[in-house]
Amino acid sequence: MDDQRNMRTTTALVLRTEGYTVSEAATGQEALDFLTSNSVDVLLTDLKMEPMDGLSLLRKALEAVPRLQVIVMTAFGSIDSAVEAMRLGAYDYITKPFKDGVLRHRVELALERARLLSQVNLFADEFNERHNLNALVGTSLAMRELKSRLLRVAQSDATVLIQGESGTGKELVARALHTHSRRSSNPFVPVNCAAISESLLESELFGHAKGAFTGAVKARRGLFEEADGGTLFIDEVTETSPAFQSKLLRALQEGEVRRVGESTSVRVDVRIVAATNRDIEIEVREKRFRQDLYYRLNVVTLRVPPLRERLEDVHDLARHFLERANARNSRPRRLSGSAVAHLMDYTFPGNVRELENLVEQAAALAEGEELMPEDFPVRPQAQITPSLGEVAAAFRAPGAPAQTLAEVVEEAERRAILQALERHEKDLARVADELGVSSTTLWRKMKRIKLLETGTGSEPHGK
Repeated sequence: MDDQRNMRTTTALVLRTEGYTVSEAATGQEALDFLTSNSVDVLLTDLKMEPMDGLSLLRKALEAVPRLQVIVMTAFGSIDSAVEAMRLGAYDYITKPFKDGVLRHRVELALERARLLSQVNLFADEFNERHNLNALVGTSLAMRELKSRLLRVAQSDATVLIQGESGTGKELVARALHTHSRRSSNPFVPVNCAAISESLLESELFGHAKGAFTGAVKARRGLFEEADGGTLFIDEVTETSPAFQSKLLRALQEGEVRRVGESTSVRVDVRIVAATNRDIEIEVREKRFRQDLYYRLNVVTLRVPPLRERLEDVHDLARHFLERANARNSRPRRLSGSAVAHLMDYTFPGNVRELENLVEQAAALAEGEELMPEDFPVRPQAQITPSLGEVAAAFRAPGAPAQTLAEVVEEAERRAILQALERHEKDLARVADELGVSSTTLWRKMKRIKLLETGTGSEPHGK
């Protein structure tokens, strides 16, 4: 897509000689009309166009085809515009004038990513349908790993500890565990320890005899007994006192509970799934949580990632919440591409729960049928993209000479790769998947910036 005919024709010719099917558009609107009626993997567009510029086309194109890979072309003096395009969701940018080989390579990488995303989304949809995991929305690597681990542990009776920040969806994970266990036909019983006072929690979980305390006008079964044969989900387990923890530990060890005010115990067959939003190992070290209970609960751990670690899932989550809101409201809404880009600039301290509230609020209060950035009153935080000069300044020490563009890019790549290597324990395949490059490309980059000399990886096998 370029409004300069010679540039457009030459670029298309280069790509056609490589065997690609290429369609040309002289205006942004012409490109959009083609995108909405044809299957397109990669959009190559200039930024300086009229009447619709490249950034406007980018927003509208990603709104129409969210999985589209967009490469923007820009003059060297307009690098800031290219950075803005990347922030809005472009896959890559290329500065003019460019060599034919550079163009072919960038398009090849974009097509590779488009194919991988298509396969991932296809498998994810089939996977979710087959395993009834549609409530756990997201196709990011972190969510795929969580779902896979969940299904492996679900069939056992192992006690599971779910860790994650508030609002990440820990109860949804617990319910999915129960749904895929052999206990699925029996009760799933949740209890939030933070919502019940310490004096009532023991009675709530273990039950009580008639007259055991003021107000106990009749005997009552506790939640352990209610969950017999099924799953008991103990949420915010670190909010309990050491005294209560000792009673909970005994119930887990013995497989029986004693109602408050009674002298005999009742056998129960319950699978325990516990959850916490705190760092439980710190709680143990600080003597606020019993170590023996921690070991009893921490047979298998599932970590639910915060939303800021899987921002690629924001679009699917926002669309999911909007569909639910539309089902309740008489006036259906739709999500604009610019609104999605706006949301992805936000770090979501309240995680998925905060995104859900934002979407429901926008669906209820927006004036137009299309939700726009102004309908989501959030202020971008850590995701704000700095200018190229600010990036360069951040990578050099005070008083150091200015870096070239190549040096800035190399340092940025070094930091991104090192951080990904740490997150994925030096697994190059997973690092390449997160960074959106092939394993071979990752290895070459690591070799070029001398990361392989530190023993962080080895040459990959195959292509």
